[in-house]
Amino acid sequence: MCGFAGFIDPRLASSDDRLQQVAAQMNARIAHRGPDAAGAWSDAQFGVALGHRRLAIMDLSPAGQQPMCSHCGRYVMIFNGEVYNHHQLRTRLAAEGVTPVWRGHSDTEVMLEAIAHWGVEAAITHFNGMFAFALWDRKLNCLTLARDRLGEKPLSYGWVQGVFFFASTVDACRAHPDFIAEIDPSVQALFLRYGSVPAPYNIFKGMHKLLPGQLLTLSYEDIQLKRAPNAHYYWHPRLRVEQALQQPFVGSDAQAIDALDTLLKDAVALRMEADVPLGAFLSGGFDSSLVAALMQGASAQQVQTFSIGFDAAKFDETVHARAVAKHLQTAHTELFVTAQDALEVIPKLVDIYDEPFADASAMPTYLVSKLTRQHVTVALSGDGGDELFGGYGHYATGEKLWNLVGGNLPSLLSLGAGALHSLPPSLLNRFGGLVGKPNVGDQLAKLGDLLPYFDTHSNAYRGLVSHWRDMKALMPEVQEPITLLTGLEALPSGDWTMDALMQYLDMRTYMSDDILTKVDRASMAVSLEGRIPLLDHRVAEFAWSLPQHMKRRAGVGKWILKELTYRYIPRAIMDRPKQGFAVPLAQWLRGDLRDWAESLLTVERLEALGLNAVLVRRAWQAHLSGQRDFKTPLWTVLMLLQFQQHNVS
Repeated sequence: MCGFAGFIDPRLASSDDRLQQVAAQMNARIAHRGPDAAGAWSDAQFGVALGHRRLAIMDLSPAGQQPMCSHCGRYVMIFNGEVYNHHQLRTRLAAEGVTPVWRGHSDTEVMLEAIAHWGVEAAITHFNGMFAFALWDRKLNCLTLARDRLGEKPLSYGWVQGVFFFASTVDACRAHPDFIAEIDPSVQALFLRYGSVPAPYNIFKGMHKLLPGQLLTLSYEDIQLKRAPNAHYYWHPRLRVEQALQQPFVGSDAQAIDALDTLLKDAVALRMEADVPLGAFLSGGFDSSLVAALMQGASAQQVQTFSIGFDAAKFDETVHARAVAKHLQTAHTELFVTAQDALEVIPKLVDIYDEPFADASAMPTYLVSKLTRQHVTVALSGDGGDELFGGYGHYATGEKLWNLVGGNLPSLLSLGAGALHSLPPSLLNRFGGLVGKPNVGDQLAKLGDLLPYFDTHSNAYRGLVSHWRDMKALMPEVQEPITLLTGLEALPSGDWTMDALMQYLDMRTYMSDDILTKVDRASMAVSLEGRIPLLDHRVAEFAWSLPQHMKRRAGVGKWILKELTYRYIPRAIMDRPKQGFAVPLAQWLRGDLRDWAESLLTVERLEALGLNAVLVRRAWQAHLSGQRDFKTPLWTVLMLLQFQQHNVS
């Protein structure tokens, strides 16, 4: 696990010293991603500079340092992540006659030799891992960028001021003297809707993010003409899903559980290789508990597990994590978080996240990463289970709503929404309190906001995941760019149920843009490598081959994952309502975080970003009064204001 940054500037051709100097400046911005070593390489003839920061995980010797050249001398690579099957690849290369005098036992060296032997795109298809890399071809004078299949590792790129930038995070680019950090208003609108910036967009003008599963090549002609490169898929999620659906799993429930057990045991074992200490995040939920159980089963020693809890009992899962750890006999460590702890983390968020980011669980994720890094250098997590196996509650909600109103004429839906808004939420809440449903007014008001989206499946999903739904009211002068949810790519073919399509769209958007961004930035901020066994691409492809009833059964998500978990942990420990990694944000905004929020939510600040200040201030007052729960849209605006205040030059 590392970080890299590079650029191509034809104006600096024949200036090796300057190229390396600027690369070192960019490196310094991402030192937290790789505190163990720094390296730089340049090709002065073409103005190319590659910089790398290393977090040494496998092969701690200098033989694993980057930038690294292939044995033939043709390729130079900077790489972030891990390719877990590098031992098997080395054996396969030897069987095909590739037998260099190996410098060490790093996966980076194996990747380079695989690329030199099979070619870039063919080699990538053999890689099992999480990765983003930049590769300079000294024979063809071209640059290749690639990102792993499901988006665990980040990669930003783009032309700014005549310089082509590429880096693990765009923050590294900002150390270049010619980089201009100018917020793109249209992308800002996307952030306000989704709470994160969706790929392929970047918050700064001129910059982009490579989509998961994509590869990009910048030729010498592209460099000369400063032409925008075209990316293409080497592993297309939509095509893979369609292929899996066309070749479905046909065995029994027991056979499906056995097959998943075998796959996950191998995925976990591959991710347990390290030359440094490793452990696991343990929330007490099914996904992290299953990963911890498989780790402990594969380890001759006691696995170290880590969890955090909150002083608000409703959000505290430590008692569940403790019970799982006791059953598995792991060495368990806990940390309890208060509102004051969160307040102290908030100023760090704008440094941790190189774009505005509004998932409030970023705070506990950072804190549990910080706790974990005090003991180990690598941590396995249970992320990905909800998206691949249908675990989120909004799948059931979306399916029920679609079956009730989906596909009706938008005018009728708007009429229904208007009726729901005709009575004030406070009055409905008081009525709901009399019948044991005190938040019914707030829920009905949210339903009224949502109903106009239920004209198509994809738009219904878009409405369900939007932080701010009425973007025309919030930013009236701005048009949102087309995304994966609004026609950037075709949806999978076939007859889809609402909940199945939501799982696919979550995998394509929310998982990579939010969940994996959160895990990568929070863990890397403290120089901790996070590994995610459930996102082994073989597991993802198997999950999509399963019939829907093996993922969601009788309204309960993750059926097969839960059945597998019961093989290792008793039902009595695991069966309880799902909580998720949430924080008591609504309560904090009305209490400990109120003054901080008020200092940002001024009319002047809001209008400076092109926002409807009256609309935002009205939501803030409604939240403070308890009339509505606006924690999510308000937090999104607050994170944008905080980011703008600290990160725009």
